[in-house]
Amino acid sequence: MQYFAFIEILPTFDKKLNRIIMKKVILYLAFISVVVACNDKQTEGIMSFTKLLKQDWKILSNQKINSDGKSISQVSYSDTNWYKTSVPSTVLNSLINNKVYNHIYQGMNINKIDKKQFKSSWWYRKEFTIENSSTTTLLEFEGINYKANIWLNGKQIATKNEIINPFKQYILNISKYIQKGKNILAVEVFPPQKGDYTIGFVDWNPAPPDNNMGIFRDVKLGFNEGVEILNPFIESVFSNNNFQTADLIFTAELHNYLNKDIQGEFQLNINGTSCTKQISLNAGETKKVLLNSKEFKQLHIENPKLWWPHTIGTPNLYKAEVHFSINNKLSDRTQFKFGIRKIEDYFTKEGHRGFKINGQKISIRGGGWVDNLTLNNTYDNIKAQLEYVRDMNLNTIRLEGFWGTDQTLYNLCDEMGILIMVGWSCHWEWENYLGKFCDEKYGGILSDEDIDLMSAAWKDQVVWLRNHPAIFTWMSGSDCIPKPKLEQKYFDIFNEYDSTRVYLASAKEWESLAGQSGVKMRGPYAYVPPVYWYSDTLYGGAFGFNTETGPGAQVPPIESIKKMIPEEHLWPIDSVWDFHCGRNEFNTLDRYTKALNKRYGAAKNVEEYAFKAQMLNYELMRPMFEAFSINRYKATGVIQWMLNSAWPEMYWQLYDYYLMPNGAYFGAKKAGEPVHAIYNYQTNAVWLANDLLENADELSMEVKMYDKNSKLIFSKTKQTNINANSAREVLKLPEIKNLSKVYFLSIKLFDIANNEIDNNFYWLSTRKDVLDYKTEVSPWNYHTPSKQYADFTGIEKLPEVTVESSVNTRNSENDEYFDISLTNQSKSIAFFIELRIVDKNTGETILPVIWTDNYISLLPGEQHKYTAKINKKYLKNKKPFFVMKGWNLK
Repeated sequence: MQYFAFIEILPTFDKKLNRIIMKKVILYLAFISVVVACNDKQTEGIMSFTKLLKQDWKILSNQKINSDGKSISQVSYSDTNWYKTSVPSTVLNSLINNKVYNHIYQGMNINKIDKKQFKSSWWYRKEFTIENSSTTTLLEFEGINYKANIWLNGKQIATKNEIINPFKQYILNISKYIQKGKNILAVEVFPPQKGDYTIGFVDWNPAPPDNNMGIFRDVKLGFNEGVEILNPFIESVFSNNNFQTADLIFTAELHNYLNKDIQGEFQLNINGTSCTKQISLNAGETKKVLLNSKEFKQLHIENPKLWWPHTIGTPNLYKAEVHFSINNKLSDRTQFKFGIRKIEDYFTKEGHRGFKINGQKISIRGGGWVDNLTLNNTYDNIKAQLEYVRDMNLNTIRLEGFWGTDQTLYNLCDEMGILIMVGWSCHWEWENYLGKFCDEKYGGILSDEDIDLMSAAWKDQVVWLRNHPAIFTWMSGSDCIPKPKLEQKYFDIFNEYDSTRVYLASAKEWESLAGQSGVKMRGPYAYVPPVYWYSDTLYGGAFGFNTETGPGAQVPPIESIKKMIPEEHLWPIDSVWDFHCGRNEFNTLDRYTKALNKRYGAAKNVEEYAFKAQMLNYELMRPMFEAFSINRYKATGVIQWMLNSAWPEMYWQLYDYYLMPNGAYFGAKKAGEPVHAIYNYQTNAVWLANDLLENADELSMEVKMYDKNSKLIFSKTKQTNINANSAREVLKLPEIKNLSKVYFLSIKLFDIANNEIDNNFYWLSTRKDVLDYKTEVSPWNYHTPSKQYADFTGIEKLPEVTVESSVNTRNSENDEYFDISLTNQSKSIAFFIELRIVDKNTGETILPVIWTDNYISLLPGEQHKYTAKINKKYLKNKKPFFVMKGWNLK
């Protein structure tokens, strides 16, 4: 088994081992096979030694119960009037699933939920059956928010003074209390209070009414026959940065629950190759096991299959199986996947931190991840979102908080080659969120008691997640740095448990015991024009590593707006729209709407506003990622704030809660094409960027400019090439006299076989954006104001065009593909065409969907093909139908 061991129950707490232990050890020596007769899912990869207690739970408020834990945890107790639920599930999520609340995300309905009911404790109750018992039976809790009393079969086995904090993990030895036949587990969960280090959403959205109280991560039964395997971990070592060979170092702990000394055989299997070692354990002893290539030549790997981010390689994974046997009888077994890779950092001459993987510099492109507001993300939902991440050519997600109700997010990132930055949230660094004093430098974890609590929680999270190759940095702070005493404890944890990753004390420019963070958090978080990312040298522009930034709001397409905003509030924009924005400085669309009006003209209705919003989203997002790409490696990385949203909203999202991509999604996707031609808004030049680790030779670049009447005013074809992992200027565009206020730029790349490998289309204005650096802004510089806006209002007069379409479908085992051929039959540009696959029954877009491109424009006479991919499970009982909408389509 993995993670931590709690030896026997009753309330002596061993701080060193982070375990609750018994004063008297009572063990059963018979080796009995385990059969758990319940319908709960077996944990993947851990055979019969672990069982998830997932289904058939009941839940009810303590306000409605007149019994105590002793009675509730008896078989004779009746819970017929309790709500049915599963685990993991917060209290509010359980109530929603029981239809107590409906449509909570529409309008301001979430405010109608009575918060008083979440001030008291809530009970979770579970019946499970044991047909036979094992030598040792363990009860594991991976996350309870915030405190809990735990009862089993009429006995209290842990108190709320011991079970505390959502990020601590607990394993209780219940061997003495488990019984053959029916068993009743009752967990009384207490909500977080002001000052508690709980799950938080900062200013991204409203707080959940229940503050996510409940059992929000897995509950498991664990079994072994006397000796337990704990915390297995594999580290990869490369000599002199020679990645043709790797030496593996395996560590784990063994705990002997028996009251006698034993000797057994420890076995490690990696992709079919075995290492065995005889291990002796004293009664009650915990011993660290170390296997390395000096002792076992099998752990020296020739030509290892390295784990790479998906943008530059294959995310290869290895499978490890670990066994411990006593007298040829299996006592415990576990298995896990790991990757062979090396993470490093470096500093530019300007002092900015960058990252390397397997010796190669990588330009980080990512977005800030957040779980759903009620923490109800499913496997399918997480997978769909991460497929979006890959599709957008992003290579990283940043987790401000240890998100996930289990390890699904991390497992899928491993498999899909998506890097993860993970660490604590700034929710605990601001008094208005934490609920108690926060130091402006060190945040809220200040007292010795809190330092002990949160360093223990840190250890639990690090050990829980450290086998995931996707995680490349641990972040112990966001807006602040840890207090030196706390940071030293973090160092001690790294020294003992994981020294394979880069450590960041903060997402902001601070100096801590670890030295300078080398990253920046200077904004912006609200509207800035495209040129900002190229021209700014003070704040969030394309230099250094920007840990969280972006052009602000991303209003979703009209379909999503109508789901969250009641019809009577759809137009004009009002306080209900504001409620679905961020919080504090980000609680309105005023800056965004001003920019939209200035650039594209004021909308007359909500449909026009939503469509113009997609133009603005695309126009503002693409240059951020492109500027950081061409400035590599003066610019080392950028994290869009944010990737996704916890609930339906208008702010900080590349796709929304309903999984509807917006214009910014396709702007980001376009910016991250592997070999990509880019317009530099500052220098009026065309650049070429190569994200791959191989040269791109014998390319042909076609550059064309058109005026507002679609008249070709400049055309040039240039043969070019680009070195691996680099960017360079290719062509300076000419200054053209008497150019129309709105004009268009088309840049295409072709390979030696004349296959189009990149197609980038810009709409530009002779009226330039001018930034105003003199106007005083927030100390956090959430945006730099504009004193002049580009003018695209001329697109209102674009001639109507006819675009013909044809659709062919094809299938794979899991997906259906819709191949769309579009032909612009007109002599004018077909501008900004939105492509959708809808259900003909309802008219609603079928989601999730992966498009090869979207929000596209077609040159006069141009024909192009696009493909939508939809998993067949999302097409069940639907009639897929292709529709398109364009700015100037007839």
